[in-house]
Amino acid sequence: MLFYAITGLINAAASTFLGFLVYLKNQKANINKIFALFCSSIAIWGYSYFIWQTSTDKETALFWSRALMIGAIFMPITYFHFITAFLGIHQKKKNLLILGYSLSFIFLILNFTPLFVKSVECELSFLYWPKPGIAYHPFLLTFFLYFFYSWYLLYKALPQATKILQIQIRYLLIGSIVGFFGGATNYFLWYDIPIPPFGSILITFFTILTAFAATKYHLFEIKVILTELLVGVIGLLLLVQAMTAENFTWQIFGLGLFVLFCVFGYLLIKSVILEIQRRQEIEKIDKAKSEFISIASHQLRTPLTAVKGYISMILEGTYGQLAEKQARPLENVYKSNERLIKLVNDLLSVSRIESGKLKLEPQKTSIEEIISNVVEELKIEAKKKNIYLNWEKPHKPLPKILIDIDKTRQIILNIVDNAIKYTKQGGVTVSTKIQDSRLKIQVKDTGEGMTEKEISYLFESFSRGKAGTHLYSEGAGLGLYIARKFVEMHQGKIWAESKGKDKGSTFYIELPIK
Repeated sequence: MLFYAITGLINAAASTFLGFLVYLKNQKANINKIFALFCSSIAIWGYSYFIWQTSTDKETALFWSRALMIGAIFMPITYFHFITAFLGIHQKKKNLLILGYSLSFIFLILNFTPLFVKSVECELSFLYWPKPGIAYHPFLLTFFLYFFYSWYLLYKALPQATKILQIQIRYLLIGSIVGFFGGATNYFLWYDIPIPPFGSILITFFTILTAFAATKYHLFEIKVILTELLVGVIGLLLLVQAMTAENFTWQIFGLGLFVLFCVFGYLLIKSVILEIQRRQEIEKIDKAKSEFISIASHQLRTPLTAVKGYISMILEGTYGQLAEKQARPLENVYKSNERLIKLVNDLLSVSRIESGKLKLEPQKTSIEEIISNVVEELKIEAKKKNIYLNWEKPHKPLPKILIDIDKTRQIILNIVDNAIKYTKQGGVTVSTKIQDSRLKIQVKDTGEGMTEKEISYLFESFSRGKAGTHLYSEGAGLGLYIARKFVEMHQGKIWAESKGKDKGSTFYIELPIK
């Protein structure tokens, strides 16, 4: 049918265009070559699909149905190769790559025999639909396994990925899954299931989303290529129009317009390149900043820990009894040192989060125990301020969930500690409940409250509300940022609500029950 033939042509054209652009951008880059190879597989499949659907005799239809399988055979392994290169794990998956390419070449050899595509027969309204041979079934199994495993690798990489990489992964996952299941509708008729290939056009969805991720989030820095191509095409059209004008006056006018466009086109391309270079410089500075923070924090933590140990020993009387006048200043030094150690630890956490080096170590545990320990630890701070700290334990024991104990403890500690610091009267209440297969932790205070604007940037690094600056001037604005990142690593959510100034705040932590 003509509609299905056209979908094949659209898929092929989109893949050819994207693959060509990516390869043209950097012909030496391994990932660009692999992606172009994957696009070539789709293109071979798409062009052959179009000719097969428009074939008028059985022999031609059989030949092109086998030709399109060349593209289909290499789709899963080239996609898997691209994903492993994109994630930087292709060396670790070398054996699977060798196995995949070996199987693909075996299937390629069998492809032009009845063992792979046995024949073409009438199915639904299709005159010539291919029928599988015995070797086709293991190919289909391999096809599904390599795609599913690729998605698993992308999903597994999400929690530790940087913000931009997470966005790229999500676009790749959405595009490839939709495209895959759309293309999979082609396989129903192979096994006499009367469902037409209605989703075939969705294969283009993958190429479009990948292009969007590439243009918006510089996956292949394709923005420059698209700009250059657009300028080149429009310039060529203007030149052709000028040369084919009806009279000399219009030719001169057309050539003048062409020259003017070339000047502005050059400036446009230059500005795009400059923008990308600036962005790369900013990313380099950010990386250098993270590395500096990491090194400085490591160097600071050792002497600070030593200072803490010696002050503690002096206060305990290890080096002799202290007079009261000596003890009080040393206690203040001890507290200041503790704050410095906490700041250094927070900076190290931020550095590891941004570099993607922080890993989860999940264990099945009781969230109630963690909350109880945090509340007991912070009750002294609450008493010093003459405010209450209540822990409303659930009537029924909560189910044990799979979490990183240390990071979850840090999340709850940061939120509750934050609530105590910014509450002058009343107090803080911690409660939990199960809602929609998720565990929700609520930390409610009677503190200063927040405006909507303050809430909008509350969980960003080095950001603090107005109440924070005058009630607790020593904070660095990292606690809530770290809490958010740790929650996101657990595939959870964290947010805050407040009715306004002097009306208190409520923080919510939502974790999946696994």
